[in-house]
Amino acid sequence: MDSIPTPLHGITPGTRPDVGGVSSEAFRAIDRMREALTARATGGASPASLALALFDWSIHLASAPGKRMELADKAARKAVRLLTWLASSAARQDAPPCIEPLPGDNRFRAEAWRRQPFAFLAQAFLLNQQWWHNVTHEVPGMTPHHEDVVSFAARQWLDVFSPSNIAFANPEVIERTFQSGGANFLQGFQNWFEDAARLATGQPPVGAEAFLPGRDVAVTPGKIVFRNHLIELIQYAPTTGSVLAEPVLIVPAWIMKYYILDLSPQNSLVRYLVSRGHTVFCISWRNPTAQDRDLTMDDYRRMGVMAALDAVQAILPGRKIHATGYCLGGTLLAIAAAAMARADDDRLASLTLFAAQTDFTEPGELALFIDHSQMHFLDSMMWNRGYLSAEQMAGAFQLLRTNDLIWSRLVHDYLMGERTPMIDLMAWNADSTRMPYRMHAEYLQRLYLDNELAAGRFIVDGRPAALQNIRVPLFVVGTERDHVAPWRSVYKIHLLADTEVTFVLTSGGHNAGIVSEPGRAGRRFRVAMRRMEDKCLDAEEWAMMAERKEGSWWEEWVPWLTARSSPEPVLPPPMGAADKGYAPDGDAPGTYVFQR
Repeated sequence: MDSIPTPLHGITPGTRPDVGGVSSEAFRAIDRMREALTARATGGASPASLALALFDWSIHLASAPGKRMELADKAARKAVRLLTWLASSAARQDAPPCIEPLPGDNRFRAEAWRRQPFAFLAQAFLLNQQWWHNVTHEVPGMTPHHEDVVSFAARQWLDVFSPSNIAFANPEVIERTFQSGGANFLQGFQNWFEDAARLATGQPPVGAEAFLPGRDVAVTPGKIVFRNHLIELIQYAPTTGSVLAEPVLIVPAWIMKYYILDLSPQNSLVRYLVSRGHTVFCISWRNPTAQDRDLTMDDYRRMGVMAALDAVQAILPGRKIHATGYCLGGTLLAIAAAAMARADDDRLASLTLFAAQTDFTEPGELALFIDHSQMHFLDSMMWNRGYLSAEQMAGAFQLLRTNDLIWSRLVHDYLMGERTPMIDLMAWNADSTRMPYRMHAEYLQRLYLDNELAAGRFIVDGRPAALQNIRVPLFVVGTERDHVAPWRSVYKIHLLADTEVTFVLTSGGHNAGIVSEPGRAGRRFRVAMRRMEDKCLDAEEWAMMAERKEGSWWEEWVPWLTARSSPEPVLPPPMGAADKGYAPDGDAPGTYVFQR
């Protein structure tokens, strides 16, 4: 559709443009170029944003004598605790530690850290880490966002000097060095050199070549039944004699490749659905380039979600669709569903959201990288390139979990001289994509900064896309250790939707919590349904009253879908619909998944 020309800001139609106003774009371009060049040196982090946070913290701490006295008192108390524990541990080896690591911090779990002097180094570090948490929190008058940024920066800086990262202070590394005669450092250097060479040449990490889409992962049989500039639509082949009438359409996030939901055969959600008698369609997103810089969020809605719905409806006419979205795909699907409800489009049978936020007031640690200063800086960087690079997105996510994704690898691969075995989920995680400039800028501004969707101000086709208009039942999944879409944020769909909501809280993180196949040890989840007439509980109340179950939440979802489908099974549908322009065009996983 051709765009409608609009007058430039500040220019009255029919008059000559204001030369000064037009030339101001040149001045803005200078600023953008300077910021884009600065981004190369800072890795995309805004120096102004960090400086503002540090100034806010320092000026308020300097003007708070009570806070400084409290910190001095805490430092003295921690020193006494440490010395008391040291004296106690000298008398008895089984003396309990004076401080335990935080949940999820496994750096000092090995038995070797119980011996001196390594136990002292670990305890001193943990007490120092705790003290710096006090230093960067509850400073009177400090902006909460700046508090989070400073605390995060302090934590990153402290982690650099953790004794676990220092070869001569880590007892596990010392023990390995004696055992191997120093060969671990030689092998570690070779590992580092290989990783650096692969990074410099744009190759995937070691071992990822063993997980090639179509050969090792993403192997569920299917056909490409529709393709446009933005998506390929996969229809998966049936494996049962009869199927449920209503198909399932999966909308994955476009930040990564779609096959997170079709990994190895044993943990493929797509394969699981097909084996349970569901007809499954899945979107595979294009990996955009600089030429796609002007793609918008609405382009992703129209050419992605709506085009896929049109194709599914053409292939299976008269049947409603179980729409399912993951992460950003879930957010976009919620927007599309709200717009469809507003337009009386009743093609959906249900709506399922995996780790997808619809309210961004508490978006978790990812919000550390999103404020107005950082957004302006990021906008200039994307303006220059035409997209946000995959490496930058991966770097941001790694910073959220440095101990797991950076420092533990440094110790294991470079100091211990071992290789972390590659698995399908890790290989998929390395297969990232780019984000178009305009779409990503809109996404961050309209959702993260302005929270338009939750506020009912997100406009689609000239009308607000209000989630309150959705009337189909919702199945929403949050994960306990999600750093990208915290479950309490995902839970806020209860405050926005006036329909039946079944909420599941599963163990694991943003990816591993969703890829949670039956039979996997240690899996558990909580589940509860809120009917339209029920009272709305806050997240903590819900967590206490929800039913606790062992196993995979997949086994909860499939019966939920079945209960909201037609009772009579039907014969499996044909692959595509050639007479309607949806002829099969190649086998799954298609071509877009291979774009680099």
